Amino acid sequence: MVNHEKIPSFQMLMLVTTPKLADKAAAIFHKSALPIQYRLNAEGTASSEIMDMLGLGSIDKCVFISTMPKRLGDIMLRKLRSELHLGAANSGIAFTIPLTGANNRMLRMLTQIDEENRADDKGKDGNIIMETNYVLIAAIVNMGFSGDVMNAARAAGANGGTVMHSRWMGNEEVTGFWGLSVQAEKDIVLILSEAEKKVEIMRQISENCGVRTEAQGIVMSLPIDSVMGI
Repeated sequence: MVNHEKIPSFQMLMLVTTPKLADKAAAIFHKSALPIQYRLNAEGTASSEIMDMLGLGSIDKCVFISTMPKRLGDIMLRKLRSELHLGAANSGIAFTIPLTGANNRMLRMLTQIDEENRADDKGKDGNIIMETNYVLIAAIVNMGFSGDVMNAARAAGANGGTVMHSRWMGNEEVTGFWGLSVQAEKDIVLILSEAEKKVEIMRQISENCGVRTEAQGIVMSLPIDSVMGI
């Protein structure tokens, strides 16, 4: 028998902010009592001219990632905007990505959180959360090629991005079959872009940093539900 009970919508919320605001942001996430939370160190990629214009003294960034019901995601975005003053110089940006699946344990946890946070949220400054036509572009390249990715992306209209360092894990036999030599250390470049620029940005990155180049890049895009700080 098919269960027709409506399942709540879930999201992954990402916050990119400065080290100066990281502890304050961590406190906000801690108060939310969400079971799945991550904090990562990263680097910004905006040009020196943009950094000067925005009054940013450092390219160091902190990235927070958490999963939650959409209802709570809307509330969290409002809290982050209000307490971190997202959109102001030297603050940060937050956005949500829709989730289309989860394992049973995670699903049960998030469903319980949704049931505990059913407070009516209507009438709370609906203009704060901007239902958006943005996408998140992610490029995974060999370490040291994040600058090449951003040079290609800027040529297509991107303003800046965030770089996270990672390590490749995979099957060497499979990659060898496709003619790829694998470098273990990787850079993940995240670029928030207007949807209309997505195709050209991805094309430029693929041509300049794709799998047939030294960067051996893989490029993908993800939809964005809501965004703050732009």
